[in-house]
Amino acid sequence: MNFKDLDMQLLDTISDLKGIPKQGAINIRRDGQAIVQKSSPNIEVKSKTDKPGLTVIVKAGTKDEIVHVPVILTQAGYKDRVYNSFIIGENADVTIIAGCGIHNDSHGDSSHEGIHEITVKKGARIKYVEKHYGQGEGAGKRIFTPSTLINIESEASAEMEMVQIKGVDDTVRSTVAHIHEQASLKIIERLLTHGNQKAESAIEISIEGKGGSGQILSRSVAKDDSVQIFKASLLGKTECIGHVECDSIIMGNARIKSTPELVAENADAVLTHEAAIGKIAGEQLIKLMSLGLTEKEAIDTILDSFLN
Repeated sequence: MNFKDLDMQLLDTISDLKGIPKQGAINIRRDGQAIVQKSSPNIEVKSKTDKPGLTVIVKAGTKDEIVHVPVILTQAGYKDRVYNSFIIGENADVTIIAGCGIHNDSHGDSSHEGIHEITVKKGARIKYVEKHYGQGEGAGKRIFTPSTLINIESEASAEMEMVQIKGVDDTVRSTVAHIHEQASLKIIERLLTHGNQKAESAIEISIEGKGGSGQILSRSVAKDDSVQIFKASLLGKTECIGHVECDSIIMGNARIKSTPELVAENADAVLTHEAAIGKIAGEQLIKLMSLGLTEKEAIDTILDSFLN
């Protein structure tokens, strides 16, 4: 399969792929088609037969393997919907690199709707990284509507890193998690909006097993006239620990609404939250500019550090 420079630029941005790996499990989807699909001895990657999408099955006990499942859209005005299932076998330890990049030079909107279901079996560990990025000079929008349902079985753990880099005009993200006995989940969300962009993110974590823990860490920057809406809900049904932390930098005429919600259904559920929205501190700018940076360079440095 031949890849254009544009394809590789998008893949590099969303999944750090400088080329197509010769080893390991991988699935690359372009404009609705799986153009590269390969399994490894421990990880099976196969297309669904009843609807667009794929199923990834990781064998029990698999260690230190990476699965790449990026999506790119380069066809003008293309609207993509994909259903992905990930089953992580008992005591496995894997990293899944997902994400989607849209290039749209047309007047029609391009969109990607990713519907994901993740099952982390007993004692397994997963790191899931999903980056979204949009580019192109056309007036058409670049739209993302990802939804993820993750079920973490007893003594398993998951870390989800969800990043919106730039160029995304509209996004509505939904994440629902169920955490069982002695299991844990950490969600890290980093979000940048600019221009007239709008982003909504809703995360719901239900801690259902004794000794379970859930953590949501959100950092965002809203610039120009963009709008961000963030909702984080933690439900503790038994003895557990949960924490929500959301920090935002607001610039220009942007608007940010942050709504953390804690619900305890057990006296031994310990749930906490922190939230802060503010502008860049003047002393930070002055300090960096005194080192020779321009104001723009100083702002960019502060924002890069904050989001990373």
